Amino acid sequence: MTTLLTIIQDTTQALQDTANAVNPNLSQPAPEIHFIDLLFKGGWVMIPLAFLAVLALVIFFERYLTIKKATKDESNLMGQIRSYIQSGNLEGASAMLRNNNSPLSRMLQKGLKRIGRPIKDIEGAIENVGKLEVSKLEKNISILGIVAGIAPMLGFVGTIVGVITIFHQVSIKGAIEIGTISGGLYTKMITSATGLIIGIIAYVLYHILNIMVEKIILKMETDAIDFIDLLEEPGK
Repeated sequence: MTTLLTIIQDTTQALQDTANAVNPNLSQPAPEIHFIDLLFKGGWVMIPLAFLAVLALVIFFERYLTIKKATKDESNLMGQIRSYIQSGNLEGASAMLRNNNSPLSRMLQKGLKRIGRPIKDIEGAIENVGKLEVSKLEKNISILGIVAGIAPMLGFVGTIVGVITIFHQVSIKGAIEIGTISGGLYTKMITSATGLIIGIIAYVLYHILNIMVEKIILKMETDAIDFIDLLEEPGK
């Protein structure tokens, strides 16, 4: 039994030595691939992709802070406006809206200035200001949608250009080398992966901002209706 084990061990070692002699690289551990190194291997396409990534983040945080500021708690605003109007203190209501300084307050302030005119005129003034405030909140958000569409396509272009370069080299050498093709191809696929990641992130950020704006629009429409109903109450 011991002799059989010895023969097996010797045979295994001999096979291993033969494999190492045929291909010395088999005995060497594969080199580690670092993420930053992969990005640099992506080529020139990584530069515009990096620009798109930075642009998307800058727009998101700038818009997020602006929209967040516009969504401050205004739960008691209409109640206070109602009290001022019912008591006939329009100046007090106007001063409170000026101090509030939010899209909703600016919209209601325009309607407050139109008190005494036909309801249709007041509704039209409120609607126009509301559209203007919404357009301010939506400023540059569409750029995130553009980034979400362009980044994956740009990454794919980088990969196609890399593949064309690889096969051009093969045509010059007149021989197909698996190492050349596979080694060059995996680095060129980096641009596609990077473009997809940037596109997905930009797409998610785009919809996050749109959801936040839609909540503000709903709040503005609800309070505008309450304001008009307040003006149509008997005695107003």
